[in-house]
Amino acid sequence: MGIVESLEPGRELSAGTPTEWAEWPDEQLLELRLCDLRLTMEGSQVAVHIRQLNDELAARGLLFRPHFWLSEEWFSPDGIPGIAVPFYLAHPRLARLELAQMLEVEGGTAESCLRILRHEAGHALENAYRLRRRRDRQSVFGRSTQPYPKFYTPKPYSKSYVLHLDMWYAQSHPDEDFAETFAVWLTPQSQWRQRYADWPALKKLEYMDGLVTSLAGARPSVRTRERIDPISGLRKTLREYYAEKRKRFGIDHPTFYDRDLRRLFSDQPAFKSNPTAAGFIQRLRKQIRRYVAKWTGEYQYTIDRLLDDMMRRCRELDLHVAGPEEQVRMEFSVLLTLQTMNYLHSGRHRVAL
Repeated sequence: MGIVESLEPGRELSAGTPTEWAEWPDEQLLELRLCDLRLTMEGSQVAVHIRQLNDELAARGLLFRPHFWLSEEWFSPDGIPGIAVPFYLAHPRLARLELAQMLEVEGGTAESCLRILRHEAGHALENAYRLRRRRDRQSVFGRSTQPYPKFYTPKPYSKSYVLHLDMWYAQSHPDEDFAETFAVWLTPQSQWRQRYADWPALKKLEYMDGLVTSLAGARPSVRTRERIDPISGLRKTLREYYAEKRKRFGIDHPTFYDRDLRRLFSDQPAFKSNPTAAGFIQRLRKQIRRYVAKWTGEYQYTIDRLLDDMMRRCRELDLHVAGPEEQVRMEFSVLLTLQTMNYLHSGRHRVAL
């Protein structure tokens, strides 16, 4: 099935091309409403990745193909066998704006986009075949009626769950466990039998293998092409969108680092001629933000706000580097990682996919 067939037919495909705003500076572009972007996925990199996803589904003998539409973020609505794709992946100019505003582009690389598509396809598959009603599915993964937690504390060493998206996401809810397991099963050359050979999670993968094999050649029982929150109906401006997004992913509670910062830096007169702690952190900022994001799964924007807060406090305390810079760099990396994990476990962090 081609990309045009798999996308929602109609308005977005006939909307035209963004020839006018593609050259606008950020400040001008931010004043444009999302519905006025007149976007289509046709010709974009995300369309290429959707084709690959469809090929992977076809290779497994599945007739099911999710439909796709552009919206604010990644999601697959309950009861709908389709996937919403964030609008910024439909055009490189919008991806650059996303990077400038949020410091990263979720799904912006081929690898990350396919990871998310496979995960969301797991949700869409459950909707298409009403799999959450099956007793065997409930026995293996748990009930979908279990409330989604506002936050969860991952168990990094648990072998009862597969590893696919960041932050041990399969542990957050039975539906996410199913979607993550499906994504690992679907990924070509994942070698899941070998990789999970001594894990309890292997039983989930073997169940998935039997379940999806039984669906080969079967037509989905749910065929609606409904779209939730399509971009054509979103009237907020890009400036309003990013203000809301930054607030959601930023720091929303007071943090106190004095004890840890004083252990790492010093306000003693003997060190006044050394580099300031705030300046030292600023030099590390881009590199360490990326490093901590990789190991915690948190948004770089959130970590950047933590860095802002730490730098502000260092200035207020008049702190300076008090030891070998390489050692301080390593210790500060550990401190920032711990503070990020504390933030994740506080219940105020972002809700992932």
